[in-house]
Amino acid sequence: MTGVIEWTRGPRVLSGSGAVERIGAEATALAGREGPLLLVLAPGVAALGARVQALLEAAGHAVARFDAFTSDPKAGQVDAAAALARATRAGAVVGLGGGSALDVAKLAAAVAGGTAEVRSYALAAQPLPAGALPVLAVPTTAGTGAEATRVAIFSEESGTKLWAWGAELLPRVAVLDPEMTVGLPPHLTAATGIDALVHAVEAATNRHASSFSQAPALEAVRLVGRHLRRAVVQGDDLQARGRVQLAAFLAGQAIDTAGTGVAHALGHALGSLGRVHHGRAVGLSLGVALASNAEAAPEPHAAVGRALGLEGADPVALADLPEAYARLLDEVGLERDLSALDLGPEVLAAEAAKPENQPMLASNCRAYDMAELTVFCRRLLAV
Repeated sequence: MTGVIEWTRGPRVLSGSGAVERIGAEATALAGREGPLLLVLAPGVAALGARVQALLEAAGHAVARFDAFTSDPKAGQVDAAAALARATRAGAVVGLGGGSALDVAKLAAAVAGGTAEVRSYALAAQPLPAGALPVLAVPTTAGTGAEATRVAIFSEESGTKLWAWGAELLPRVAVLDPEMTVGLPPHLTAATGIDALVHAVEAATNRHASSFSQAPALEAVRLVGRHLRRAVVQGDDLQARGRVQLAAFLAGQAIDTAGTGVAHALGHALGSLGRVHHGRAVGLSLGVALASNAEAAPEPHAAVGRALGLEGADPVALADLPEAYARLLDEVGLERDLSALDLGPEVLAAEAAKPENQPMLASNCRAYDMAELTVFCRRLLAV
């Protein structure tokens, strides 16, 4: 561990079945009595959106809805949400949905405080404007941990993924209600849960890892290892879903402190060029890099192995980790076949090495050159 570590406690959290029923009071605390609100909701959660909007309106708030965005939201969609927040004089933004919805909510709330477009803040090119609106985040998936981080992802019209970073993006309140995730189908429950696991593994093992990231990260690994299978197979099991939801939050806190690694550089490349779901992309990417990473940082990876349920001394936990990880991907049904993508390994590796992905590569526990990245990409595309 080197350098100065910055750690924040993160948002205020309401966790447990039925927590969403308190959203009206939480919104009032943020926006004031009868303060107007912007509700950013994923297009696929209309029923949940109606429930949340009713709770907000019952608390006396006028609610403007915004759902005109896609997965990996485009910059123009974020700017449209920010414009609506300004036009309605919103006092706070409520984000309801998966990572894309929460990222739109966070970015719109921050951008609304200024006049520049969101593209101006990409890759931390300039500080986010002062006067960001407070955000109340209600995740309907258990994976990205966006409700716990100071980073948000958006994309250019070409599909290239970008990121913005700043304290202005950290939600004020996170509502972790497993009832909000029950409608998520098994394949998305699996992919988002694996996303949380990858966050945890990378934050526990990369160059910036410390006790501040490893403690929540290893607990997140333990929770995913014990409960994700059940959440996938028995989708109405609120206890299993709640445990994975908590894991996603803890893993989000971990990456907010330590960042990610090579799996996210490769995963963002798959998302940008192949439109592969983020959780699936980073899950498969960690699989091809895990053994090599473990060689470079054996002690933290052995701790990951023990958290995942492997028993024995450190060398045993370490040696069995790649196989145990691959087995978990299979058990939750994460689709491995990327043969439908019309991509060459060299093209994919070049995308992974672009400037927007360099911070992820730099924080990984081991540095990889282009030849090594190309080998990883060849393995990904050959599965």
